[in-house]
Amino acid sequence: MDNHHRQNLYLYLAASFAAGILATVGFKELRTFWCPGRSDAQSEISRVHPATDGIDLKDGNGLLEKESSPAPSIAEGIEGCIGNTPLFRIKSLSDATGCEILAKAEFLNGAGGSPKDRVALSIIKMAEERGLLTPHSGDTIYEGTVGSTGISLATLCRARGYLAHICMPSDQSTEKSDLLLKLGAEVERVLPAPIVDQNQFVNLARLRASEHAFDPSHPGTGFFADQFETTANWLAHYNGTGPEIYRQTGGRLDAFIAGAGTGGTISGVARFLKPRLPGLRILLADPEGSGLYNRVKFGVMFDMREREGTRRRHQVDTIVEGIGINRVTANFEAGRELIDDAVRVTDEQAAAMARWLVERDGIFVGSSSAVNCVAAAKAALELGPGHRVVTILCDSGTRHLSKFWAKVGNIGGVSGGMELEDVIHAGCDGGGN
Repeated sequence: MDNHHRQNLYLYLAASFAAGILATVGFKELRTFWCPGRSDAQSEISRVHPATDGIDLKDGNGLLEKESSPAPSIAEGIEGCIGNTPLFRIKSLSDATGCEILAKAEFLNGAGGSPKDRVALSIIKMAEERGLLTPHSGDTIYEGTVGSTGISLATLCRARGYLAHICMPSDQSTEKSDLLLKLGAEVERVLPAPIVDQNQFVNLARLRASEHAFDPSHPGTGFFADQFETTANWLAHYNGTGPEIYRQTGGRLDAFIAGAGTGGTISGVARFLKPRLPGLRILLADPEGSGLYNRVKFGVMFDMREREGTRRRHQVDTIVEGIGINRVTANFEAGRELIDDAVRVTDEQAAAMARWLVERDGIFVGSSSAVNCVAAAKAALELGPGHRVVTILCDSGTRHLSKFWAKVGNIGGVSGGMELEDVIHAGCDGGGN
């Protein structure tokens, strides 16, 4: 082979070798870009969207990737049926307002059928981790509750090897106390009283836990769940409800509305969503007789002439159960600065909304859910068409038959004849919040 041909062969081999190197490097770069968790764009999406199963995501270069949904799994006990509740569009309210009004179906939690399932499980797990509760030892969990937290605790206590002792006001619907008894809880119904009264239902539960703990003849120990003050409450919603809403909406929502009893739901969700969605409006839905409306609006729990914690008369009578309170709680204060505004809802508005939801959508919920939906509709009308509003449906109307639904009355065969304006202005002397 002459020098000319030999030189051409060397050039060809060198070019082929260089092309091979470029192809290899290019393939590695391409693989790095597409592998989940490897590219900077994808890592940033994973950080911002902590739970993104089944959501279409776009990276900075406009490339679309769809994460695969997790394989179906079998839940471990009744505890495994808590969380990941559906988010659905309330058709009638969305159509009437021009906004997309979405409801987080917390009544579908699988233990006690309310958002309190999350809280009860969080409280129990935290106590177990700290060595304060031991399963199957005779330990009893004591709590003061108007019903839903007690039902969740009673269910989970049986599931995890504890007993439940529930103190509740005597003016709550009998369905709740009857259900607690069927779940094996010991129930004390006491006269309604302000928090400064030692016989108030929360104070009594704390006392009963202390009596148990210091009674050597009583097996196990007494543990006070303390739902109003424990951080396990709002953390349950920060770690669960908030991320679920963010994932289910794809991070696209304009307002979140919820009532507050302990304040854990609105605080936990607000603390998760607000840093990720700075323009999001967090609104409190508050029933008659509650001081939280003024707490958000004006920074005081009652009238300016009254000092917090000293009021001794009973709460203004209302048929709404589960939300509204006349004292400051640690869980509400945990997120109060993130709450942008408050909406007052009358008993008449709540009753009208409950009827509306059955007539128009076949949705049968309790009083607190009806309050949330009134506030959500008001917020949607204020925001204007095209916005997205999310609220909470707390529990089924079956727990409110003897009180709230007794006022609402039977639906009968009547089709929906009300307009949304009729619902919004029910029981109002001049409209407004």
